[in-house]
Amino acid sequence: MVEVARELMQQAPKVSGAGDMFQLLRDGRPRTRADLAAVTGQARSTVAARIDLLMAAGLIAPAGEASSTGGRPPATFAFAPSARVVLGVDLGATHARLALTDLASTVLAQRDLPLLITDGPGPVLDQVAATGAELLAEAGRSPGELAGVGVGLPGPVEHATGKPNNPPIMPGWDDADVPAILGARFHAPVLVDNDVNIMALGEHRAAWPDVADLLFVKVATGIGAGIIADGALRRGAQGSAGDIGHVAVPGVTDIVCRCGNIGCLEAIASGLAVANALEGTTTPADVVALVRAGDVAASQAVRQAGRDIGAVLATSVSLLNPSMIVIGGILADAGEHIVAGIREVVYQRSLPLATQHLRIVTARTGARAGVLGASAMAVDQALSSEAVDRLVA
Repeated sequence: MVEVARELMQQAPKVSGAGDMFQLLRDGRPRTRADLAAVTGQARSTVAARIDLLMAAGLIAPAGEASSTGGRPPATFAFAPSARVVLGVDLGATHARLALTDLASTVLAQRDLPLLITDGPGPVLDQVAATGAELLAEAGRSPGELAGVGVGLPGPVEHATGKPNNPPIMPGWDDADVPAILGARFHAPVLVDNDVNIMALGEHRAAWPDVADLLFVKVATGIGAGIIADGALRRGAQGSAGDIGHVAVPGVTDIVCRCGNIGCLEAIASGLAVANALEGTTTPADVVALVRAGDVAASQAVRQAGRDIGAVLATSVSLLNPSMIVIGGILADAGEHIVAGIREVVYQRSLPLATQHLRIVTARTGARAGVLGASAMAVDQALSSEAVDRLVA
């Protein structure tokens, strides 16, 4: 018990209320009242009162007894992730994936469905709301147990407002108040971010939680990156950090991007660009199918796309110094060809100090990265110190 208290004292932030105390319990490890009193410096009566509040809210529960050094063994308490649920929503150009999870982002019910983002916010968000209600019923949870909703959109999003900002493949969505529309349907807080950011968050939390500096690169119809630095997702001033798809590839002067600039990475190395350059393919999925079938031209095209992506990532490595680059999106399903091309250029162009421990790998979470990240985003909001204080007030 003394060792647990000492470890907590070294790691814990300043604790002032029940919400702050709850943060000490979010890792799931059982603690006693004495443990919490030792780390917070608060009176045992204050700790006991806050434990009672958190238990009444269902956020923590008894977790058995600690070993005794004499006398009655002390009771322990731990995070109860089943207390409430959140809805994660990953919207793509032609599909949606929704997952209802508990507060530890464990999936309780999931649904994949076709939709067209070009139908506009009204029809699309109506479908999201209806499907979310179905998932609640399927999991046996009531609407009142929904603590929050996280949404990923396939375009630029101003995270502070949750509104899309001139999304190129989402006509009718510019400045749409997605949080207000879904909030009115679910009566719960709604957070919105772009799809690459939530994929980065999902991959980080589910697959690499101990990696503090990670760059997630999505290579699909377009190209984008999500930045994890010092263990947290970094969005930049307006939420556009990581937009590497519109960084110019060195030496390319004759390819015009849909944004109007010349030589953008997305116009050269995205899944759609590779598909357009290969005979007989129209989508990134066609390219992946050819590569898996052993087609030499397709394999070489994907390898070259990797080299072009690597040319841009080499600069990113020098600027951000990540310890891991994770490649996701449909073109990552083409096997080692794209990763090999990226490694070839990154390790050649970046300084040894930046690459000596750098790993470049494909995503472990696959198609689930988006909903897992959307869930984690909603959970972080629902379990923040401020939100917990409001809940127990």
